[in-house]
Amino acid sequence: MRSLVVVFSTSLAFCLALAAPAAAQDRSADNAVTQAEDAFGFSVGRETLGIYNGGNVRGFSPNAAGNVRIDGLYFDPAFDFPGLLTDSTSIKVGLSAQGYPFAAPSGIQDISLRRPGDKAGASLVANFDSFSSAGIEATGTAPLGAGLSLGYGLNLSRQAFPDGTANVNHSESLALRIQPSAGIDLLAFAGRYDDYDDEAGPFYIAAGNFLPPVPDKHRYLGPHWADFRLVTQTQGLLASAVPAKNWVVRLGLFRSTLDQRRGFFNLLTDVQPDGSANRTLIVDPPLEDRSLSGELRVSHSIADGPRLHVLHFSLRSRDARTEYGGSDELDLGPTTIYEQEDAVEPASYTFGPISRERVRQDMLGLAYSGRWRNVGELGLGLSKVRYRKTIALPGLDPVIGKDDPWLYNANAAVTLTKTLSLYAGYAKGLEESGTAPPNAANRNAPLPAILTNQKDAGLRWAITPKIKLVAGVFELSKPYFGFDGSQTFRQVGSIRNRGAEFSVSGPLTSRLDLVAGGVVLDAQVVRDAQVAGTIGRRPVGVAKHLFNLNLNWRTPWVEGLALDASLLERGAMPATTDNSLEIVGRQIVNLGARYSFKIAGKAVTARIQVYNLLDQYGLVSGGPGLYRTNQPRSVNGFLAVDF
Repeated sequence: MRSLVVVFSTSLAFCLALAAPAAAQDRSADNAVTQAEDAFGFSVGRETLGIYNGGNVRGFSPNAAGNVRIDGLYFDPAFDFPGLLTDSTSIKVGLSAQGYPFAAPSGIQDISLRRPGDKAGASLVANFDSFSSAGIEATGTAPLGAGLSLGYGLNLSRQAFPDGTANVNHSESLALRIQPSAGIDLLAFAGRYDDYDDEAGPFYIAAGNFLPPVPDKHRYLGPHWADFRLVTQTQGLLASAVPAKNWVVRLGLFRSTLDQRRGFFNLLTDVQPDGSANRTLIVDPPLEDRSLSGELRVSHSIADGPRLHVLHFSLRSRDARTEYGGSDELDLGPTTIYEQEDAVEPASYTFGPISRERVRQDMLGLAYSGRWRNVGELGLGLSKVRYRKTIALPGLDPVIGKDDPWLYNANAAVTLTKTLSLYAGYAKGLEESGTAPPNAANRNAPLPAILTNQKDAGLRWAITPKIKLVAGVFELSKPYFGFDGSQTFRQVGSIRNRGAEFSVSGPLTSRLDLVAGGVVLDAQVVRDAQVAGTIGRRPVGVAKHLFNLNLNWRTPWVEGLALDASLLERGAMPATTDNSLEIVGRQIVNLGARYSFKIAGKAVTARIQVYNLLDQYGLVSGGPGLYRTNQPRSVNGFLAVDF
């Protein structure tokens, strides 16, 4: 804690030295409820809401599929994008994705960058929670001259997790924005994240066809020497230019790396109903993932009275390299899920050879977007993909997989009245499938790329000038991965997800804001005939329904005081590939308050929230037959000051 105080004082002095009277960051104004455009998924600062996120959209993962964008341009991350560089993140799906030239069947996670402005300013945010987390973060802008400004970020924190593990981490970021002339904007950025003493939280596998007992809350009983140590780095360049009237050129170049210098997987197997088990530690050798990605897009607009036509030419590319395998396995013997592990760390580990994969993917695309005022919109896209994957397994000749598909998408919206529009769309994509779960025989192995299809339709209704409803139906289909008879995680069938979703957002009154949404999902698996073992009808970890309600009320009693509440209701979900076990549904209720005021003319916001008020604590899915625990009741908060 003493180190955090030192960093707090240093960061405060740094911010004051660079900041001018006008604030440029406005971190005290972060509020997901008032800033979200819909309920499909949005995060800003330390607040997140919505029915979807980067790991789950309509039952699939945009992150695993490779559908991440930075300010709309293609990005392939090796690890999470740095929070210090992020202004907000939103999920684009259905009608909200219609403005994107090249649709993605599994949805899009779009990251909006924090851009240095032409006014100096800084923000300082101190956060805490009842698990003993504490941190300090400073971000700001320093103008360096006409058309030149520097953005910076510093963070130091101790983060404690619901399962009793903890880490210490720090991160830094820099962003240089250059605007040499009208119509030209350059943004170069870099971010680094260092993670220390990150204890490997436990996963549980039951000894039979039953769910493991629930362990004690916030109590880590594994070996304290089983700590992760990793470094991630992200660098990038965003450039835009207007070379001529009605022409826009945009370029995004990105590099993302994950350097795992020390890694562990803490597994309790053969867990009995009484909590007895066997503890196994899987120790990873130093591994590195790296990805270079980017997009060049040239857009030309043609105005034709009430009609606007836009043509997009796009070249997207990535070169991703992944390392996995070579792990050492330590059998620490019998234990219980309630017993402290006291095993001594081995003096050395015996690592095997490492497997490597490299993916080269190039995409050349042409898209059209047309808007006819008071009539409707039309979007068309066509891409040619060149996909090459090289797999180098120890002792074997490299295997090269190839695919060169044509991908396409089409969507249209019709304006029926000033307040009501209908839309429909279709998209075919080539997407990644993520990696095999940690309890698989092929643990962490990247899964093959797959062709996916999506159909959706719905409506947008402006209930009032400020409240809008978006509702629709969808169907997605793609290959399905699960365990075969040898515990290898591979394609075992196909999956078809059909469902309906909705979002209602906007101010109900001058003081009360609402963001609410939900999805009802019918997910069905069709087993491949040649696959051994039992494959259930429903996919693992996908709930039948999910609803999210968020309210923010600015009270009339005290100026600047707002109360908020949220409810997340999730249905039950299959826990095993054969569907013999199910994780029960859960209702998470959160209550919070924020007080915004000024000290010496500086904007300040104090925020506190009780998460999981009803203490709905239990198991969650970590993969087929693999379990962790969710976050029990906790209190968290932050204090944000804009200078």
